[in-house]
Amino acid sequence: MADKIKDEKVEFLLKGIMTLESPEECYSFFQDLCTVSEIQEMSKRFYAAKLLSDGRIYSDIAEQTGLSTATISRVNRCLKYGSDGYVTALKRLEKKK
Repeated sequence: MADKIKDEKVEFLLKGIMTLESPEECYSFFQDLCTVSEIQEMSKRFYAAKLLSDGRIYSDIAEQTGLSTATISRVNRCLKYGSDGYVTALKRLEKKK
């Protein structure tokens, strides 16, 4: 899956993100890079991934996030059959608790 997005510009972006050292730096970077609605949409999807991994049902997730069940289904497919991006990040966040 990652091969579909791999190119020089995407790699440059990812390397830039990896240089950020604090939540405040991330806020500043993403506020410059994305619209408010893009950031909110990404955060809803990542939160939906957390809720799905916690065993929550679609209707609860839709109510909490405002995402459509189709989007939640896509997030769920990525959790189960994707490139493990959500899984890796969620596991690492859990370890930091």
